[in-house]
Amino acid sequence: MSDAWMPGAGYLRTVADGGQLKGGAPRAVWQALGADPRMVSARSAAQRLEQLGRPCHLVWNPLCGEIVQLVPIVRAARSLCCPEGLEQPAPAAVEEAGPIAPPAGQPAAPAAARLAEVNAEGRVCAQICVVAFAWEPFTSGPMADLQAIMSWLDSWGVPRRWPAGRPAAFPLGHAAYRSRRLWARGGHFGASQVPGSMADGPGSVDVEMLTGRATPHPIELRQAGSDSDAQDASASLAALDGIFAPGEPAATSLSGIS
Repeated sequence: MSDAWMPGAGYLRTVADGGQLKGGAPRAVWQALGADPRMVSARSAAQRLEQLGRPCHLVWNPLCGEIVQLVPIVRAARSLCCPEGLEQPAPAAVEEAGPIAPPAGQPAAPAAARLAEVNAEGRVCAQICVVAFAWEPFTSGPMADLQAIMSWLDSWGVPRRWPAGRPAAFPLGHAAYRSRRLWARGGHFGASQVPGSMADGPGSVDVEMLTGRATPHPIELRQAGSDSDAQDASASLAALDGIFAPGEPAATSLSGIS
């Protein structure tokens, strides 16, 4: 049975998560917190996200491998489609994912005042906040304990694919195409690829270093020395006829060639 709380991670359980998950393809979303991993620990970043009302599932410092979990993976987190970094809070007055009915006689709150529904989409929607900068992709440096994170996501059925491809380089992420169709397939995404998000991060991370290299397509090779090889070579030699001196025809077969 898979663990809702990642084995080996530190824990800082949030007061308010994003509510129940809605079901659908499992996925993981990678975000950059705009913080220096040499100066900011995963625990201090997690505490700050909790204060801002934007808890994710995991906060990871790739330099030292420290991992802190705030939300069990069987519940929705609250970090998607929120301001990036460790400064701005999430939209206020949100207790559950999705639309909230307004009090009688009051107009509905604008979309910006509600928790984005993408936080709860998927039977798993793991949100991973990395202590790193979007303009300096974290895959270019140490990634301590990455395999522990990947193994945990594997145990929850998150496929090791990037339907939307490699995330855009900073600062182009906010203008990146965000496809609902690709999002519905599940897999791994950058925050800049999430529908409804205006995130720039995580930057142009190397997706193969995160989830592994794609399996190459097999190439069919002919066995050396086969009859077809000899026929091709003979045809090539025959094509040389006419470029030799008169009375010195080119060879038209492989016989007699040492």
